Amino acid sequence: MKSHPMLTPILYVCCLFFLLSYLTIATSTPLYNPVENVVVNCGSPGSLKGDDDRYWIGDKGSKFAPTEESNYKSNTSVAQSQVSVGIVPYMTARLSYWQFTYVFPVTPGPKFVRLYFYSAVYSGFESSKDFFTVKAGSFTLLRNFSASIYTDSLDQKNVYKEFCINVDENKKLNLTFIPFTSTSMNYHAFINGIEIVSMPMDLYYKPQDVIKGEEFVPAYVGQPKPIYIDYSMALEMVYRLNVGGSAIQAKDDTGMFRKWSEDRDYLLSGGFVPRDPSLKPKYTKIPNYTAPDAVYQSAISMGPDRTKNKQSNLTWGLPVDTGFNYLVRLHFCEIESEIHASGTREFYIYIDYQLAEERADVLLWTDDNDTPYYKDYVVMIKNKGNDTHLLSIDLHSRLDADLIDAILNGVEVFKLSDSDNNLAGANIAAPLLDQQPSGASNESKSKKTTIFIAIGSVLGLLVVLTLVCCMVLCKLKKTKHYGSYHPLAKWWWWSRPDPYRKEFSRRTASSLPGELCRYFRLDEIKTATNNFNEDLIIGVGGFGNVYKGMIEQGNMMVAIKRMKQESRQGALEFMTEIKMLSQLRHVHLVSLIGYCDDEGEMILVYEYMANGTLRHHLYDTPNDPLTWKQRLQICIGAASGLHHLHTSTKHPIIHRDVKTTNILLDEKWVSKVSDFGLSKMGLDNTAVSTLVKGTWGYLDPDYARCQQLTQKSDVYSFGVVMFEVLCARKALNPKIQEEQRNLAIWAQKCIDRGTISKIIDPYLTNKIVPECLKVYVELAESCICDHGIQRPTMNDVMEKLEFALELQEQAEATNDTNSEVVSFRVANANGDPWYNNFYHGQVLESNSETKLSTISTGLSYPSLDSVNFSITSEDVSSCTKNSSS
Repeated sequence: MKSHPMLTPILYVCCLFFLLSYLTIATSTPLYNPVENVVVNCGSPGSLKGDDDRYWIGDKGSKFAPTEESNYKSNTSVAQSQVSVGIVPYMTARLSYWQFTYVFPVTPGPKFVRLYFYSAVYSGFESSKDFFTVKAGSFTLLRNFSASIYTDSLDQKNVYKEFCINVDENKKLNLTFIPFTSTSMNYHAFINGIEIVSMPMDLYYKPQDVIKGEEFVPAYVGQPKPIYIDYSMALEMVYRLNVGGSAIQAKDDTGMFRKWSEDRDYLLSGGFVPRDPSLKPKYTKIPNYTAPDAVYQSAISMGPDRTKNKQSNLTWGLPVDTGFNYLVRLHFCEIESEIHASGTREFYIYIDYQLAEERADVLLWTDDNDTPYYKDYVVMIKNKGNDTHLLSIDLHSRLDADLIDAILNGVEVFKLSDSDNNLAGANIAAPLLDQQPSGASNESKSKKTTIFIAIGSVLGLLVVLTLVCCMVLCKLKKTKHYGSYHPLAKWWWWSRPDPYRKEFSRRTASSLPGELCRYFRLDEIKTATNNFNEDLIIGVGGFGNVYKGMIEQGNMMVAIKRMKQESRQGALEFMTEIKMLSQLRHVHLVSLIGYCDDEGEMILVYEYMANGTLRHHLYDTPNDPLTWKQRLQICIGAASGLHHLHTSTKHPIIHRDVKTTNILLDEKWVSKVSDFGLSKMGLDNTAVSTLVKGTWGYLDPDYARCQQLTQKSDVYSFGVVMFEVLCARKALNPKIQEEQRNLAIWAQKCIDRGTISKIIDPYLTNKIVPECLKVYVELAESCICDHGIQRPTMNDVMEKLEFALELQEQAEATNDTNSEVVSFRVANANGDPWYNNFYHGQVLESNSETKLSTISTGLSYPSLDSVNFSITSEDVSSCTKNSSS
């Protein structure tokens, strides 16, 4: 046998070639193979390869040609300009002045339906006259849609819309395009491309009889029962975001050709971006086609700064249409190797400012690192008078977790069809067109005589001018006072551009921040309160009354504070509170919904706090006493809110009126700081000179003495609140013997005498462990030190309270709650400072103060004889009804 020395290398090369070919085929195989993968290039003959590596079939002369009436045929046209778009499917379009329908015979089951539009000039059609409705069977996908208007304020001229539609057994998928009808002019419908792709039965649909595992049932935010997404519903994809990562193209999806966008245009907070491009996700909890690996290889977390994380959130803002339920899917994967046990990173999830998840723990859900998971939530976005709403997703770290942090990998948001099978947002009025489309006149119109055309034109013009004048006058009237959550131009919102855009197309005439809170007309307020019915009063004070009210057709309960015309908290304080709360968003700060300043009124509308004020649960109340753990958690929340005021904004904010009536409790007993009418904003880090304001019993003696305001003034007031919580006694009670009238002074004396246990709330007897009580009392005493430099910061207060809670919980686990305490002394009672946190520079001043000379309060301040000061004095007789604002 002859030897062939070249044969062996050739065999090696062939084997290597086949091996590489096999590996290429194996690695390019999608994770999901759809039964239907139909892509139609509308208005084009033959087939062309798109940038997604699929061949798009032209509908011209093919089985995918639309059905239409013989006398009303559609046209096809090549786009006159093709700028910044892929060639397929935007190169050609099918257009018509009459209805046309695409019929797709498909297998039963849920499908992706994607519609592609390119706003360009097409032969025989004017681009500004596209105005039409799109239906899929009984579902209305788009109504009065105009691609030219939709893309007008975008940087690109092409847009696609994605829907999820279930096709029943023995049914076809029909897509019908219906131009807007008008007696005077014609509008046209058009489409560039259509895509039909099958999806897994339970990818987004969650019917009760199909869903696998209760953990995947979508939670209905704000509702007691979950919600199921049945096959009888249609969905519209609104957002699909790769959080912390780059955009993902359709061909890089898991076989369903979904496109994933970056989240940076919607991230409203800072964040840390952990990434691991080499990570190989372990799909042990969810199918591997749920999302591409790239979604789980990057994330956004809060970062390593534990102090900063305690008073901040991760926040995304997503503009959506009102009047619909939305499915919000959050993707998680614990990609940081140093976090390897459940309970390490736990956080709250808020969707549209409502608590959706009280204890989110990725490792608890997945049991392992690098394991993808998702959670589904459904939230109702009610129509609040605007067509659009900023859907907020907030992650807030739990203060009792080992790591103060939160994490998110991906977001998907879908609009759910309503009871009328509608997915279309608010109707958009048809634009006025001044001429007929060329080549589109029909026989009936050509028979009209010149005289009737002239008369009709004149009458039509008069009607149009009258309507325009009325609209302008109406607009001017509204603009005088109008404000909304996001008062941007309708087309701006409709096209959903960058939420960071600073310039708005409409400004309010009022100096109040209409961009950030809502304006209410006085008649709306009267309707909400039944003309200020006294039976609806839930709080009273020197400022006026607080009413419980209903807005949004009775679907939303709010607290409405109506200030007296002669109230000491005058117009500047009214505006200060609006400005402060409009800029502040935190889980432990009360949310301002809006305001009304009609006819000289000063009215604020807040979120309703179902459990009223903290004070109303401490004394002079029929309510059940709060447990000690509840009291600690409430204090921790309030301290967190105040710490947020002191440190989170560019210019620190000093509350100046911290007291138990300004700490409110929601239905879940979450505490929130309220009433910012006396707040001051500093420009830097030193004390500021200001006329003294506050409430007797809570007023910082250092501030009253020197008229130098620092954040330590809030710390003093909070110390008084802590003693109120512990003792269930008023901060100032003139009806008892003089030595005990002022709680702060009396508590200090009891601590010095070793008798503090005698003034503790009797309900708490034997319910506080000694170690916890020691930490708590030492902290409260340090807060009420005579000089601000000796007091802790609010961050110190928050951390010490968390430590006290931990001690209580540890002791309760061993059933040790005997609290026989004799005496406490603060660790730094020798006068050494905790921290020196002063403000330098100017602050916002108030000119509506009321000067008082002397008040008999039992409170002694050295050297106050020559000081003029203004106090918003709480009624000494105390409120008989709790305030909820």
